[in-house]
Amino acid sequence: MKKIEAIIKPFKMDDVREALADIDITGMTVSEVKGFGRQKGHTELYRGAEYMVDFLPKVKIELVVKKEYVERCIEAIMSTAQTGKIGDGKIFVTPVERVIRIRTGEEDAEAV
Repeated sequence: MKKIEAIIKPFKMDDVREALADIDITGMTVSEVKGFGRQKGHTELYRGAEYMVDFLPKVKIELVVKKEYVERCIEAIMSTAQTGKIGDGKIFVTPVERVIRIRTGEEDAEAV
């Protein structure tokens, strides 16, 4: 099994969720996060004072899926989250050694 973490622009979250639902991915964890990469940040004006916003709002989606779903998930995320502009985000894929459902004690694929 693999864990997919995707950092995307917040306004793309609904589109990504729908695209994942279309390929039968229904379980995910979503967090509001802040960060920056090449996009750096920007200046804003508040009550006449200019200040630097270093960390930009993003959404982090976490999925744990069977190996055979990984490429479909990546394609679904990329095709819906991509705007072609800087700051579209990143996708990280890492191995998952073990999953346990707390309620039933089921493990691995049955627990997902």
